[in-house]
Amino acid sequence: MNETIPVGDLGPIQQLMDEDKVSEVMVNGPLKVYAETAGTLFRTDVRFSSEAELRDLIQRIVVSIGRHIDERSPLCDARLPDGSRVNATLPPVSIDGPTLTIRKFARDRLKAEDLIRLGTATPPVLGFLRAGVLARANVLVSGGTGTGKTTLLNILSSYIPEAERIVTIEDAAELQLHQDHVVRLEARPPSPEGAGRISIRDLVVNALRMRPDRIVVGECRGPEALDMLQAMNTGHDGSMTTLHANRPRDALNRLETLVLMAGVDLPLKAIRQQVASAIDVIVQIERLRDGSRRITEVVELIGMEEDTITLQDIFRLRVGGVDERGWIRATMEPTGLRPRIIGRLFEMGLEIPWELRDRFPDTQAIAWLRRRRRHRPTPTQSGAHGNGITARTRPPSRGRHPAPASPPGRSGDGRVRPDPGAGLAGGRRRAARRWRPAELALQRRDERAHGRVARARRRPHGGPMAIRDRGDRENHRVQP
Repeated sequence: MNETIPVGDLGPIQQLMDEDKVSEVMVNGPLKVYAETAGTLFRTDVRFSSEAELRDLIQRIVVSIGRHIDERSPLCDARLPDGSRVNATLPPVSIDGPTLTIRKFARDRLKAEDLIRLGTATPPVLGFLRAGVLARANVLVSGGTGTGKTTLLNILSSYIPEAERIVTIEDAAELQLHQDHVVRLEARPPSPEGAGRISIRDLVVNALRMRPDRIVVGECRGPEALDMLQAMNTGHDGSMTTLHANRPRDALNRLETLVLMAGVDLPLKAIRQQVASAIDVIVQIERLRDGSRRITEVVELIGMEEDTITLQDIFRLRVGGVDERGWIRATMEPTGLRPRIIGRLFEMGLEIPWELRDRFPDTQAIAWLRRRRRHRPTPTQSGAHGNGITARTRPPSRGRHPAPASPPGRSGDGRVRPDPGAGLAGGRRRAARRWRPAELALQRRDERAHGRVARARRRPHGGPMAIRDRGDRENHRVQP
């Protein structure tokens, strides 16, 4: 029968576990115990009386969750009742004696406000990520060991609406979702006889039959990456996972390697097409030299350019030296590109988070147009005036005050009054172009910008493509 580890019964290291500032405890044999506080490691005065006492503590922790560790299988991942992550090793693998590593979970789960207070993220970044979760974008959190990927995944999962069914899959259960409709699945290692192993890939395949609205995988580290990509591409939008990588581009390369580990003979281009269509947003989180954890990059995947996945930076961390206390000065700055997530929010009829309205003012004009179209009857294409001018919605004013409900020169139902000086078809085209919706102009501007960047990357400056592009711009100008 499994024995449950009561709170306050971890032997000599219990005093370290009770300190809120300690984030990790590392036991290297009975005489060396280290702790981490604010990203800094230091050796403590804690000791175990003997190696047998340390072994006994490891056995009680492992047995409490139904797992096994001995000389034949000397490696084990486990967890404490509060969710803290545990890793244990025994000789002969660990030469200097048993080792125990515990990564503590805070008593009070960190929230988005805590990340802002600690400097890990900024309100615009969290607003963009919240918009991505609400728009059912597939999110990949990338980072190194101990950078806070699971903590960030917990916060992103808290943005999922209560009405959705969530299935979490982990090697050792660490996620702490507070929604009501959550199904938690945990992988199981083989028994001492070598039977009964249940991998994360088995759980991902099984989760597809459980009617999930969202699938959250604690970490992709093996062939389960292929099944996760297929789930994202087959109707399970809004899924999330984490991955060990140093940069967003490295995360894509490692994801391709994990898919190849599944043993499926797929060409590299097909794998990249799967990745480009499955992943929408990559969040890179790192631990800086001063021990602080920061979100360093937020990028969107915008498709394929020949055989390369195209990325679009939305936010990027700018480092500006070190202050007098040794802390790194860094600010998270937007790149100025309009996120594609905004369009998905409009398609789903969701409001833009206030953090994005401040950083991307173009979205205010589009939101204004959407509200007017929603509360106004659609005008007919051939007006009663008989001039054939298509009725269009007036764009918002560029000044401080909004445009009037019925501006001068327009009829009450929104039609453009005929211009006496127009008369001909050219005048009609000019009138229609004059009231072109701001959304169309913004969309064409972005398409032109992305096209110029993509063509410049393919061809050196001054080549035949560049000459043709200049000619196209001169001959086919589009009014913004």
